[in-house]
Amino acid sequence: MKKILLLLFVIVLSKHSNAQIKWPVITQQTKPWTRWWWLGSEVNEKDLTTVMQQYEQAGLGGLELTPVYGMQGEDNQYINFLSPQWMQMLEHTLNEAKKLQLGIDLANATGWPFGGPWTGDEDACKNMVYKRYTLHEGERLNDTIQFIQQPLVRTENYKAVNIDDILQPVSANKNLQELALDQVRFKRPLPLQALMAYSDKGDTIDITGKVNANGILNWVAPAGNWNLYALFMGWHGKQVERAAPGGEGNVIDHFSATALQHYLQRFDEAFKQHDISGIRAFFNDSYEVDDASGQSDYTPLLFEEFKKRRGYDLKNFLPQLFTQTPTETSKRILCDYRMTIDELILENFTKQWYKWAHDKGKMVRNQSHGSPANTLDLYAAVDIPETEGTEILRIKFAPSTAHVTGKQLASAEAATWLNEHFIATLSDVKKALDVYFMGGVNHIVYHGTAYSPPSEPWPGRLFYASVEFTQANPFWNNFSALNNYVARTQSFLQQGKPANDVLLYFPVYDKYSEPGKELLLHFDGMKPGFNGTPFEFLADSMQHSGYTFDYISDRQIRNLSVNNKKIETGGTAYKTVMLPSCKFIQAETLQKLFALANDGATIVVYKELPSGAPGYAQSDEHAETFKKLMQQLHFNTNNKVQTAAIGKGRFLLSDDLNALLQAANVNRETMTDKGLQFNKRKNDSGDDVYFIANRSDHKMEEWIPLQTKASSVVLYNPMTAASGIAQYRKNRESLTEVLLQLDVDESIIVQASDKTITGNAYPYIKTKDQPEEIKGAWALRFIDGGPSIPKTITMQQPQPWTELKDSAYQFFSGAASYSTQFKKPVSDAKQFILNLGQVYESAQVFINGKRAATLIGPVFSCIINSSDLKADNTIEIKVSNSMANRIIYLDRKQVNWKKFNNTNFPARLPENKGKDGLFNASGWLPCTSGLAGPVTLTPLK
Repeated sequence: MKKILLLLFVIVLSKHSNAQIKWPVITQQTKPWTRWWWLGSEVNEKDLTTVMQQYEQAGLGGLELTPVYGMQGEDNQYINFLSPQWMQMLEHTLNEAKKLQLGIDLANATGWPFGGPWTGDEDACKNMVYKRYTLHEGERLNDTIQFIQQPLVRTENYKAVNIDDILQPVSANKNLQELALDQVRFKRPLPLQALMAYSDKGDTIDITGKVNANGILNWVAPAGNWNLYALFMGWHGKQVERAAPGGEGNVIDHFSATALQHYLQRFDEAFKQHDISGIRAFFNDSYEVDDASGQSDYTPLLFEEFKKRRGYDLKNFLPQLFTQTPTETSKRILCDYRMTIDELILENFTKQWYKWAHDKGKMVRNQSHGSPANTLDLYAAVDIPETEGTEILRIKFAPSTAHVTGKQLASAEAATWLNEHFIATLSDVKKALDVYFMGGVNHIVYHGTAYSPPSEPWPGRLFYASVEFTQANPFWNNFSALNNYVARTQSFLQQGKPANDVLLYFPVYDKYSEPGKELLLHFDGMKPGFNGTPFEFLADSMQHSGYTFDYISDRQIRNLSVNNKKIETGGTAYKTVMLPSCKFIQAETLQKLFALANDGATIVVYKELPSGAPGYAQSDEHAETFKKLMQQLHFNTNNKVQTAAIGKGRFLLSDDLNALLQAANVNRETMTDKGLQFNKRKNDSGDDVYFIANRSDHKMEEWIPLQTKASSVVLYNPMTAASGIAQYRKNRESLTEVLLQLDVDESIIVQASDKTITGNAYPYIKTKDQPEEIKGAWALRFIDGGPSIPKTITMQQPQPWTELKDSAYQFFSGAASYSTQFKKPVSDAKQFILNLGQVYESAQVFINGKRAATLIGPVFSCIINSSDLKADNTIEIKVSNSMANRIIYLDRKQVNWKKFNNTNFPARLPENKGKDGLFNASGWLPCTSGLAGPVTLTPLK
């Protein structure tokens, strides 16, 4: 008894004991990673060591190694993917990474998607085509049953290629890097898969076996009028995009477990006798098989798999599958076909790849978007789901799955296209990353960094579609400030669990049941077809109104449970599941929702209940299940929100979103009314942790209400590393309000705890007197960059160097120093705020030779201690710009820096396309670069 009392005392004491303000530990995993392009795999051990040291010094935590196309004219220096020499380079990389404590992920392909020269016709992606014939009673078919695939060749570099010049198989061609093939189809007869006869009386006959080797049908039509459908298997011809030397070739059949097994055997062979223990995870890029002519919509075992999964023979319903005049039955057949493809890519590709990696002790990181399947389920089948893009509703798909399935990490291919080439700033990147953080991402992977040896002439090796996080970019001087910001932010976001309230059902079967131009749909956020639907409306409304939510699929709903009226999954508790006025939901899923309600859960339905289950298989049985379940719902219609009790729980129905959620006891964070956006989590101590960003158009100093009750509130500024106890208070509802000072696009981390946390007060900015401008002669000295180093110049006040008339200044990309002398302000203030005014684009600040701050924006100010100032002082501001101006110079001088195979630097925007079809900046005006000021010091209270 005494031991029990002592234990209870310790628990109570620990709950109410004081805690200290403490930043989480920065680790390899909390730091940002980057996709590491090996162009042509043209690497060597000495330069690998050098650049990896630079990556580590810049604050990167890891590298995702992805080989891609090479440099033009350097074929003799290429290293073929997975060759013994390539594996030697990989081993050296892994050894160096261990020394530098850098993580390494390896793409399971060169470029994307999976495929290569060892993927032959049997394992390559397939498509199906058909011919239709008509016969009347007693007739024989005079036509030959055959389909000749027409030749097709598409290239990534848009150069014309004659199909007659392409050898079969594609891997036999010696100039694949120069050809940059995207899709190849050779002229050849396609193998017949099925010949089915359908009568006007409803009879169906399989007459495939009556076709001889020459395509002659030995069959006389019985009584009635007959439609014959001949189905052939084609070779889709999709080639690996951006393939590296030794990686060019056919893309695999993602629906075939055998094709994947054969593909991965090449890696097994290459890895023998090599130490790959340093690899953290294998990576797969987005699906992207069908960004070509036609779809890959067939696999040789399709009919066998369909019958096993759906319970009937798809061959009996080919007219319904291919019809151009849809009926209710044909829509259900189409849905079953899409559901089968969904299961094949999940089970035969994603889960099989996952097992292969785990057998080697490795994780997998996967981009599921773009697949012809429910992306939520594909994300759930891997260790690290990864998203990309800029729209938060799209971004949330991967983090939602991580939250629902209890995964620690949700990653993002970040900053892929922020603007046209070379002009994105570190501040632009920071703002883009904040959207990922608000969407639930907690593992940033930049897109990306091209390996470029120090000897490579400027601008070095580059990738065609990235912000270019490379040493050639002048912002590399200040890149570590961004990386430190990311590391500090992710150190919080990788802790604990999400604190979201609503599980929003993803109505994929509504789309599976909608006919379209193609048989398959490729899901990527709100695409295809969710724009303007109730699903998008609910997600968008909740996001902007401050309700917290995650998406959830049918398969994931089946894993839900109820505890004390909370819906639990993946170790996280939610308040409700929301159905978004969808037409179809699986009967098994609906049964689960009723079971959850019976156990005490609240299920909310927007506007209307589903009308039935998807698909044709067992449709009568599913309809009966629906009917019995729906008969249990007896809604009270007296209120705006209709209520139906089910066991210990209830169903709620309304066309008013706010009323619906309020009835479900779901509260919103009203900070969104002020232009703030956030991500909320609970840390391992049970504290509420908010990442908050000011997305309004104005600076803000306001009391912000939080949906939490706290005894202590701590603020952490991930950009400046400042932290401290916040000013906070209770409102009328006993909820916590915290005082926030946020500039436009500035962000903060708020920790609200029911424990007493001790430490210094947060350093809010409180000015004492008016700003005092630092005036005098400023020396502008150019430190490093090019195309040449301009002369030092003196100016009476700071101005951008691009405003100087000499072209040497206007075309300069690099770092330059602005310095001047100033007297210490006459003030008894212990601290001053130094504001640089306008900076183009990032800066390091030195006071009397001591670094005071590195500033990348959006805020260009920092705190200066009075003790660091003397009677007479020197201030130096080292400003770095982007690559753009030097690129303008190269293009105007017609210097050939665009010397890459494959895409070779296409313009993102059509107005920046040159006569050769490539990106060209010769018509640009120089981008404003340097310091505009005014530079001021303001005493603080």
